[in-house]
Amino acid sequence: MKINRLKIVLVEQSKTSKWLAKELGKSESTVSRWCTNEIQPSVETLAEIAELLKIDVRELLNSTK
Repeated sequence: MKINRLKIVLVEQSKTSKWLAKELGKSESTVSRWCTNEIQPSVETLAEIAELLKIDVRELLNSTK
């Protein structure tokens, strides 16, 4: 199940996972695993990502409906 939309949002904003990893101080492999929905970032990290991308945190999540 694809829980987060991180990869899509990064593409929409012309940002890379490498950029995000650097901004968050995380490894590129961790961010890559978030982008493929292999693992999920914490709620706190999602909020931080939303702030960096200047979007509502809900835009990073797929609807469950």
